[in-house]
Amino acid sequence: MSAIRAERVSKTYPGSTDRSVDEMSLTVEEGDFLCLLGPSGCGKSTTLRMIAGLELPSEGRIEVAQRTVDDVARGVHVPAERRGLGFVFQNYALWPHMNVRENIDFGLSMQRMPGNERRERIEHALETLAIAPYAERYPGELSGGQQQRVAIARTLAARPSVMLLDEPLSNLDARLRLEMRAEFQRIHRETGTTMVFVTHDQWEAMTLATRIVVMNEGRVQQVGSPLEIYQEPANRFVAEFMGNPPLNVIGRSDEESAAEALGAWPGAQTVGVRPEALRFGGEPEPGAFKLAVRIEALSPTGGSWIIEAAAGACRLIGTASVAPQLRAGEQVVCWATNRDVLQFDSRGDRIEERLVAA
Repeated sequence: MSAIRAERVSKTYPGSTDRSVDEMSLTVEEGDFLCLLGPSGCGKSTTLRMIAGLELPSEGRIEVAQRTVDDVARGVHVPAERRGLGFVFQNYALWPHMNVRENIDFGLSMQRMPGNERRERIEHALETLAIAPYAERYPGELSGGQQQRVAIARTLAARPSVMLLDEPLSNLDARLRLEMRAEFQRIHRETGTTMVFVTHDQWEAMTLATRIVVMNEGRVQQVGSPLEIYQEPANRFVAEFMGNPPLNVIGRSDEESAAEALGAWPGAQTVGVRPEALRFGGEPEPGAFKLAVRIEALSPTGGSWIIEAAAGACRLIGTASVAPQLRAGEQVVCWATNRDVLQFDSRGDRIEERLVAA
């Protein structure tokens, strides 16, 4: 059963002719942990705010739990407070004059919930988010991670059908982000709550989501599991956006030696190879992508190595889990198996066929 369904939803702000969201159609199933992923300005937060009822769509229709909450053609708009959704903001939005317990209780008291049920829900939320020891503290006395836990506890206590989270980790330092990712995974696993999570961090999306929606310039580029998005990108934008270090892209307009490497893929305007798929030296497999390069630099990163290479002006980056037996200035052949080569046509769409021409 779907928790949310959006049909051809668009958003154009007053004074602009450009669509911030352009005919987006999307289904979020019950129990999903779905990430809206893309660069700044791609429309992901606007999409979340339209689902929440905080923004009015310019066109299209939105359902929450099989109930129409927006239908522009019919003039239907259900206010945010009547949608049964929980929203966690980037800046936490806690009341500074209320302690943790009072912040969690605020929404419940506004619903005129009986006192016994409110107290039960508050205690459960405090225990679930491991913030019971801080129940009497005020937001100013808490760390960023603790404040974020309070914001999530406040939302969970209301027991919404869906939790909407707008870049909730972006204000935290690296260590706290890692801790809170694990916290979100635990909450989702233990509560089964449907979550829609906005982020521009592809590593965050890959580690948290059951499904990812990649957006660019207001349009959905691809929807799929993290591995589908990474291994089978729909187009060059998705392929280049996902991955760190990013995808190596070699085109027919590159250095002659690099362009010649595309000979086995006559229908491709460009090909892409992930850094971890590039191999340096050794005997290439029959029909492999291969290119003569000069090793430019070798950089240890702690648990792995970054290999920088060049074929004229064409730059490539590889990764290795052990120290590579290479040296700067060395001329070698870098290669990748046929199955690791992604092909793209002149429009940037991926060509599915990966067989090398005879």
